[in-house]
Amino acid sequence: MIKSMTGFGQISSDDGQSQMHVEVKSLNSKFLDLNLRLPKAFTEKEIEVRNLVSEILERGKVSVVIEYEQVQGAEIGQAYNESLFVAYYAELKKLADRVLAPYDQIFQLALNSPDVIKNSQEDQLNDETWKKVRDLLLQALKQCDQFRIDEGKVLETMLKNCCATIEKNLESVKLLDPLRVERIRERLRNNVTTFLGEEGFDLNRLEQEIIFYVEKLDINEEKVRLKSHLDYFVQALREPQSNGKKLGFIAQEIGREINTIGSKSNDAEIQKHVVVMKEELEKIKEQLNNVV
Repeated sequence: MIKSMTGFGQISSDDGQSQMHVEVKSLNSKFLDLNLRLPKAFTEKEIEVRNLVSEILERGKVSVVIEYEQVQGAEIGQAYNESLFVAYYAELKKLADRVLAPYDQIFQLALNSPDVIKNSQEDQLNDETWKKVRDLLLQALKQCDQFRIDEGKVLETMLKNCCATIEKNLESVKLLDPLRVERIRERLRNNVTTFLGEEGFDLNRLEQEIIFYVEKLDINEEKVRLKSHLDYFVQALREPQSNGKKLGFIAQEIGREINTIGSKSNDAEIQKHVVVMKEELEKIKEQLNNVV
């Protein structure tokens, strides 16, 4: 089973006292690239949020937005440090008396002094509130993960089709290869005969040279390895865990064998199938960029 790195999930809740909304988006990336947008009250939970995202989504360019708003209780949304306010006010009033300044702005200045306003509800986060938001976050992450699984099924089908096309062309290469070898033998004999004449060379020596030349152009090992890599690739697609990096390494090996077959075959008909196999391999590599 493989997963796409493209995913989306969102969940909202309104219990009459507060409104909560969580949205998760995911795109492809080599590593986990996480962008968080949290209310100020949730800043202390950032590490926990990152750990949850990393555990469920693993990899990708992920954006997480958490919105939280209280509907009731706005009239008691903040408290004041009365003793500190009185102290600030008294000090400011003394200063005003010394310079004969009016008292118009003293109240506001004292109110805005450090630590006078405290316990703003939007800056508070109790365990019950965080539990609700955390549950919503988990639901949104699981939605996003399920989206990735569904997209992964489409990708898996596409990748299997590409492998099947490569294997089909490999079978064609296997059928053409004996004919290619015979053409190489015949061409070498004809060229030598034309150049040296019938009596100008040792026939046994010529056969040895032809065998040596044909062995250099032999592609049997490459055909076997390519088939093995294709089987391993399909097997990796069926593994429980999605592993795009592993599939990428196997695709590199597939490409190496295809290139070697193309360079050693020295045959126009086989080259046609090599071109098709390379085209399918490029499709595989392109799709693997979006696999977790």
